[in-house]
Amino acid sequence: MRHRRNTPKLGRSQAHRDALLANQVISLIEHSRIKTTLAKAKAVKPFAEKLITIGRKNTLHARRLALAYLFHNQAAVRALFEKVAPRTAGRNGGYTRIIKLGSRNSDASEMALLEWVDQAPEAGTEAEVATPATESAPQA
Repeated sequence: MRHRRNTPKLGRSQAHRDALLANQVISLIEHSRIKTTLAKAKAVKPFAEKLITIGRKNTLHARRLALAYLFHNQAAVRALFEKVAPRTAGRNGGYTRIIKLGSRNSDASEMALLEWVDQAPEAGTEAEVATPATESAPQA
């Protein structure tokens, strides 16, 4: 019986689910945000936050644990320890957010955006507000 076992199965076997979660977290580390289904986003969120907690320790053992979780993707582990984890030094948790986007046209699946809470604004995103250049100096 599966009483009080709340792990979402996502219609996949254990190995397939582990690979899916690891690949989603690798994409989240590389791109700072991913667009996926709401069920997958809810499944990835605890996994990503656990990896951030591991990354904040910055020890050899923590790096080896992260390598094991991320299927030996060294570039993602390096980015996790050098870029993502140091930004979260002042937070006690809640490193990711899920933003609901509505349903997908093809199959009406609920879509969501999973991103880091304290991500730096990227060029070309709506988080970056451009200031007009006319305010700098009055014309005479």
